[in-house]
Formats: sequence, structure tokens, C-alpha cells
Amino acid sequence: MGKKKKKVEIESEAEAEAESKSNIHESTQIESQTNLSLLNGDSHKKKKKKKIKAEKELNSEAKADEIPTVSIAIAGSIIDNAQSLELATRLAGQIARAATIFRIDEVVVFDNKSRPGNSGAFTTQNNKSNENERGAAFLVRILQYLETPQYLRKALFPKHNTLRFVGMLPPLDAPHHLRKHEWAPYREGVTLKERATSSVGTLVDVGLDKNVVVDHVLEPGIRITVAMGTNHNLDSELPCQVVSFSKPREEAGTYWGYKVRYASNISSVFTDCPYKGGYDHLIGTSEHGLIVSSSQLKLPAFRHLLIAFGGLSGLEKSVEEDLKLKIQGIGP
Repeated sequence: MGKKKKKVEIESEAEAEAESKSNIHESTQIESQTNLSLLNGDSHKKKKKKKIKAEKELNSEAKADEIPTVSIAIAGSIIDNAQSLELATRLAGQIARAATIFRIDEVVVFDNKSRPGNSGAFTTQNNKSNENERGAAFLVRILQYLETPQYLRKALFPKHNTLRFVGMLPPLDAPHHLRKHEWAPYREGVTLKERATSSVGTLVDVGLDKNVVVDHVLEPGIRITVAMGTNHNLDSELPCQVVSFSKPREEAGTYWGYKVRYASNISSVFTDCPYKGGYDHLIGTSEHGLIVSSSQLKLPAFRHLLIAFGGLSGLEKSVEEDLKLKIQGIGP
């Protein structure tokens, strides 16, 4: 009897041990499956976030393509007809104001040959190291300067003789030319040399009482567009986002100034177009062209419209002097 009891006890202990091992194995399997599912869940979440981000970027690009743009091309030689630096500056100021009023997206300044005997205006003997520019170079600098918000000009534009009379021009007062007391979802800013102490990023001067931090490490002296958000607290540790120049227009429909592009000749106006697919509708102005009244002028649906204005000798002269177009046999 004693032996049987011992045998039964040993068997029951073995069964208990086996059951315990089985339970441990099952719990280990469940735990590993749980961990695996958690890992898969994290991986799935990351993939989902990446997918959402990619979709947002694609939607943003598609939205940008849907918004029609208007560009104007102007010959730099129109400046050569001005009798003084002051008058030339005023002429450039009128172009900048018109571009802002009519919400022009891009101003292309193209070069063409000046008339014989025109040595170029605005040369000064007093300041040889800082000579006045002429033609396209002059017009590009003034247009860029006037489009830039006032609080960024000192950082982005060093002193130059070409800018001597810009202080006489009235401000454009464009939507992105915000004052210190004004808050907006977006602001233009310039990156600074000083590094942010509280967080990783770059300090940016956006024209407010306090600089903000953006979530990118950028070189100093770069103009960027900053998404300010709805929180008016500048002491917040959360960094602001750097967005594209076109974002305010895409998201809020706010006109955000014009881009200035230089073209070495009239053919470069078209070949170096920054828009995908190029300009799909072109209008050239000329005194030798058709006379169309405003009531008769009907524009088709377009994505990127370009209106070209000729120089002192007209648009035909610019085409005639373009070597690339001559080779292709294109001319008036």
C-alpha cells in the first residue's frame, strides 16, 4: 500500500509539473504573440502615418497645380529710357505696385540688346565699388526689394547704390507685409546665426517682438515662410513649421507676393519656366498686333498664363535679337 501511495504521489507531481510547464509555455506564447501584435501595431501605425504624410504632400502638389497662375515678362531695357536713377526707381516701383494689385504670381525680367550708342545710364564716378546697375539687373533688384517685407530688407539686401531712392516709394502693403502688432497664420522670416537653446532647430526673425524657432536646421540669411499657427504665445516651446512660399495661397487663398526671375533672353522666359508643363496660354503685347477691346477679349481656361511686354523697340525686336530663336528660324 505504501508503495502504491508513493507511486500515485509521484505520478500526480509529474502531472502537476507537466501542467505547470504547459501553462508557462502557453503564457509565453500568448505574451510573445501579444508583443508581436504590439510591434506589428506600432509598425502599422508608422506606415499609416507615412502614408498619410505622403497623401498630404500629393494632395498639396495637386492643389498647387489646380490653382491658376499669372506671370508677366518684361524687358529690362525699359529702364534705359529713364533720364535719372530716381525716375528709373519710380518706374520699377510702378511695375511692382501693378504686379501686387493684380495678384501677379511671377515677374520675369528678360534681357535684350540696348540700342547702339546707349552706354547705360546711372554710372557714378564717386562710388566705383558700388556702381549703379542698369537694365534687367536694376529692375530685378528693385522688384525683389519691394516685394520683400520691410522687416526683412536690412538682413537680405546689403547697401547698394541702386537702392538709393527706394525710400521715396510708397509701400506695397501686400498681405504678407505684416506689421509687428499683426498676427497671421503665416509670416515671412529670415534665419539667424544664433542657435535655439531650448530645442533643436533654427531661430527665425519673423518681424515680431520675439524670434521663433522652426523645426529645421537651416543656414543663416535664408528667407522662409513660417506657419505660425493659432497660438499667439511666442513663449511656447513647440517649434513652428517651415512651409512653401505658395502654402498661404493654397490653404487660405491669400495672395503672398510675386517671385522674380531673370531670363537672359526672351526664349529663356519659356524654356526656364518653373511650372510643370510650362505656360499653357501666352499673350504678347505689341503696337503692331491686333487691337482688341476689353469687351472682346475672352481668355480660355488656363493653368499658367504668361503676358509678355516688349522693350523700347517692341516685342518683335526682342525676338529678332534672340540667337536661339534665329537658329530655329523663328522671328517677326
